[in-house]
Order: sequence, then structure tokens, then C-alpha cells
Amino acid sequence: MAGKNHSSITEFIFTGLSDDPHIEALLFVLFLAIYLLTMTGNLMLLLVIKADSHLHSPMYFFLSNLSFIDLCFSSVTLPKLLEDFLSDKKTISVEGCLTQVFFVFFSSGTEACLLSVMAYDRYAAICHPLHYGQVMSSGLCMRLVLVSWGVASLNALIIVLLAVSLDFCEARTIHHYTCELPALFPLSCSDISVAVNILLGASLMHGLGTFIPIFFSYARIVSTILRISTTTGRSKAFSTCSSHLIAVTLFFGSGFLCYLMPPSGGFLNLLFSLQYSAVTPMLNPLIYSLKNKEVKAAVNRTVRKYLSFS
Repeated sequence: MAGKNHSSITEFIFTGLSDDPHIEALLFVLFLAIYLLTMTGNLMLLLVIKADSHLHSPMYFFLSNLSFIDLCFSSVTLPKLLEDFLSDKKTISVEGCLTQVFFVFFSSGTEACLLSVMAYDRYAAICHPLHYGQVMSSGLCMRLVLVSWGVASLNALIIVLLAVSLDFCEARTIHHYTCELPALFPLSCSDISVAVNILLGASLMHGLGTFIPIFFSYARIVSTILRISTTTGRSKAFSTCSSHLIAVTLFFGSGFLCYLMPPSGGFLNLLFSLQYSAVTPMLNPLIYSLKNKEVKAAVNRTVRKYLSFS
């Protein structure tokens, strides 16, 4: 980190979301509320899944991992963003920036893998309900989660090695609120063509590699649901995967738009980045709680158990 490539640059400066103190004060309150809601919602979901034996199934095992990675994802960017709202100079060290690059890609990559795994779980539950317990064994579920974390770690390591290889000479203003590799490219005084191609290739491979299984899983799910003869049966089958489908749309929609957009995308680039890194982790526990009768029933049981114990 402290080698000759970065000897003339020791820190970067964020432009942030605004330079107006009054707007920054409002944004501080807004994003503090988002962060607190994210932490509270995901922690509550984790505790309810852990405490209620009715939720000890593959679907909720994956959901608990998703909640945990949402906690990590929000904590990578939002605390630093909140700190910058209160600071006159929004700076971050080179080492801190590269660390943030790694954890942004690790968190987002793990979430993409988990959403893909959850799509397969829904496919097994709807298309092969009689064999669901055999297909989604506890051993397979654990292996799928470990592979998700491992693949995301490898992808994030490749990305951060790209960032380390860049030369930063004079320019140090990042036109963003966080360290993301596309935002660092305009600051580099070295040839970035190879790094851009590798980033694009890695992002497409990881993005499509996780999205394509989701697409085919839902193609089979829709085909199976349409063959159900009763309206009640179709409605019940669709309700089991509607929450996941909403989460997939929010995450992959904003993620693809953010990373396919050039760094000069300006306001839209910031908006899509905030959507998948801050807003989606806040909404996920609400989506899975409000649209899931089992989770709502588990919350009621947990609350009653706590009150009776008190």
C-alpha cells in the first residue's frame, strides 16, 4: 500500500452527496435513520430466525445469512458517509480506501450469490416439493453458503489487487461518497485500459453467473405455477417466492445500472449506488417480514415469549 505507486498520494477526498451544510444536516438525519433501521431490522430478523424453531429450515437459514451480509454491507459505507456529513474535509487514507473497495465488492458479491442460492431453494420447494427435504439437505445448504462467501472473497480480492496496481500521482478527489473502483479510475495516472477490462469482465462474470441461475429457476417456477389448476394453489405458490423476487429486482436492477454506467454518470450513478448499498439492505427485512406470514407469526411468538418471560 505504501509503495512507490502511492508515494505521492496519502489520502483521497470525497466530494460526497452535497457541499451545502444545511442539506448535509438533513442528509445526516436521513442516512442515520436508514442505518439504524437497517441494523434494527436485520438484527431482529436474525434473532427471530435463531429463536423460533419453526424457522429452522433452508429458506430461513439462507435468509439469516442474507441479513448478516446486509448488516456488513451497510456498515462498510454508511458510518463513513455519516462521519463525512459532519466534517469539513471528507478524506480517507489510501489504505482505508482500498480496504473499503474490498469490502464493498465482498459484501455485494456475497449478497448476489446468496440471492442466487435462495432462488434455487425456491425452485426446489415449488417444483419438487415431495423431495425438498432430500434436495436441500443441511449439508448442501452449508456448502452453498460457504461457496457464496468464498466466490465473493475471490472476486473482491481480484478487484482490490487491480486497485493496488494503479498509480495515483496528483489527482485525489473522488467524485463519489465511497471508494468504488470505477470512481478511482479517473484519478489514476497509469494506463487503466487493462484494469477496466478486467473489472468489466469480473463484474459481468459474477453478475451474470449469479443472475442466470435466478432467471432459469424462476422460469421453471412460473411454468410450474401456471400448471396448478386452482387459483388458491397458484396464489399460495407465488406468495412463497414473491419476497425473494422483489429483493432480487431491487438489488440486481440497481447494481447492474450502477456498474454498467460510466464513472461520469453523475447523480444517477450515486443514486443507483445508494439504492443497492444503503436502501436495499434496509428494505430486505421489511420485505421478508411484511410479505411472509411465517415470519410475522414467528415475531409474534417471540414477542409473547419474551413478555411472558419478563
